[in-house]
Amino acid sequence: MDFALSDEHLMVQKMVRDFAAREIAPTIKEHDRAQQFDRSILPKMAAQGILGICIPVRYGGAGMDYISLGLACEELEYVDTANRVIMSVHAGLNSLTLLQWGTEEQKQKYLVPQAMGDKIATYGLTEPAAGSDAVGIQSTARREGDHYVLNGEKMWISLADVADNFLVFAWTDMEKKRARDHTGITAFIVERGWPGLETGTIHGKLGVRAGNTGSISFSDVPVPAENVLGREGEGFYIAMSALDNGRFTVAWGAAGLIRACLDASVRYAKERKTFGVEIGRHQLVQQLIAFMQMKYDAAQLLCLRAAWLKNQGVRNTRETALAKWYATVGSFEAAADAVEVHGAYGYSDEYDVERFLRNSKGAVIYEGSQEIQQLMQAQYALGYRKDKPLRCELPAYDAAVWQEE
Repeated sequence: MDFALSDEHLMVQKMVRDFAAREIAPTIKEHDRAQQFDRSILPKMAAQGILGICIPVRYGGAGMDYISLGLACEELEYVDTANRVIMSVHAGLNSLTLLQWGTEEQKQKYLVPQAMGDKIATYGLTEPAAGSDAVGIQSTARREGDHYVLNGEKMWISLADVADNFLVFAWTDMEKKRARDHTGITAFIVERGWPGLETGTIHGKLGVRAGNTGSISFSDVPVPAENVLGREGEGFYIAMSALDNGRFTVAWGAAGLIRACLDASVRYAKERKTFGVEIGRHQLVQQLIAFMQMKYDAAQLLCLRAAWLKNQGVRNTRETALAKWYATVGSFEAAADAVEVHGAYGYSDEYDVERFLRNSKGAVIYEGSQEIQQLMQAQYALGYRKDKPLRCELPAYDAAVWQEE
């Protein structure tokens, strides 16, 4: 096996690393303290091709592979989680889902401007009373002639107040809703500005304070029938396939956060002295740093395996879920240890590790909590869970095709 990154991968890695250091790092503490999303970062990311990094050129993207998407997420979260979240919802949960399930007309109308960064997109599955229990959503859409009438509420939606396009899930079969039969759920592409759609911002979050998180309400929103993504009743499968892509970006981002904690701890351990020596000379500090290194290396390897499978067009639900579970739990533990290394200073936002710890907790919960990930891995191992073939699989990466204009 060849674990070396290609020249193209190294180019992407350096480009995003330099971009994050130049455009995000200087002001991130200010935006975090103000709990303010920096909207100006979106056109800057678009200009670099980051927002459509793994979308074929013919659909407005950069034509890079899934490893490139992962590397971009790692470098963004190395500086701050909020900017990786943009990639998770805009590129992972929404744009890649349109690439997988959309008609050619839908791709031209929605995917092209999203890949170019002219439009920003997000994903609406979670509701006030439905998170891990996706079948527990209460949103409904009834067919009336050539359109559907959408009602309901979504909660904890990243970019809710920023997005132009929303991928939304709702029940279209009320009998199946009562029976909790997931084949009664349908996916819809919804646009901001349609009558009855309103969004709001959630304040007071523990972490990702520099990111926009909010709610979406739908009150008799008319949705054209041609904006059904996939077929009526395929919504649950579409939602789960989207989560494969979202978890992939979260896993890579968490690996970047572990590396950020490791680098910050190494720097501080060489600067700070106690008992006449650098604290890096103390064995218990070395132990904390050693565990960070182990977690980063293992997380990156799990992420690379998932990315390689995606490039081959092989279903990677189990492998991606495992990477997401390990990397996010590892990032939370690494951030807590980084605060320990920094001592009292780690408890202050003078140092980045305080923000890293707050940010790391969210990823352990969203896009499949660690408990859900544990259950999934156990069910795969026991043979209770097996992936069914989807009507539309995420396409394998083919450089000749993806980079063709």
